[in-house]
Amino acid sequence: MSKLTNLMGRINYISSHDRQDNLYAVYETSERKFCRELEKCNQEKFFKSGTDGKCIEARELIIALPESFVDYNPSVLLEVFTNHFKRNYSVGCISALHYNKRKTNYHIHLIFSERNLLDEPIEKVAVRNMFYDEAGKHVRTKKEIFDGNVQIRLGCRIIPKGEVYERKLFTIKDSRFKSEGFLDEVKILYRVY
Repeated sequence: MSKLTNLMGRINYISSHDRQDNLYAVYETSERKFCRELEKCNQEKFFKSGTDGKCIEARELIIALPESFVDYNPSVLLEVFTNHFKRNYSVGCISALHYNKRKTNYHIHLIFSERNLLDEPIEKVAVRNMFYDEAGKHVRTKKEIFDGNVQIRLGCRIIPKGEVYERKLFTIKDSRFKSEGFLDEVKILYRVY
């Protein structure tokens, strides 16, 4: 399992016929818009946390398949594997079925979200004007974002009273994907195949 720090880049890489000589099928349980919003949400949460390192936007499993599976319809095979994962973990997935260059390793790339989309977005509305400095941090007064000429400094912003200043589209990350036993659980999940 890999932690993905460039979700859209990785999706484009595994699903592109131009970049993959032996790409047989691509299957998505959620739209690309979901992935773009997920990437944005994870980046925002990471920035707010002030944590060092890289933002984990999603995770990827690479599932090796028996050579005999080349006899199955690639689209159906990929759909069955991906839907089986989605049914068990209730997360958005994008997958691709590949062979390596020497055609010795038939495998699935299964990218999945650690967050779920909320049924209804949660929005926070400003009850008064809100001021943000160049770093995107909330400050108390407008004086803190003005320069010496009483102009808003470059990169600072004001959110007027009554406007949405925060929109939450996703749940928190599901901690089970970080747990020690998750990969063992996935191995058991796919052992039936």
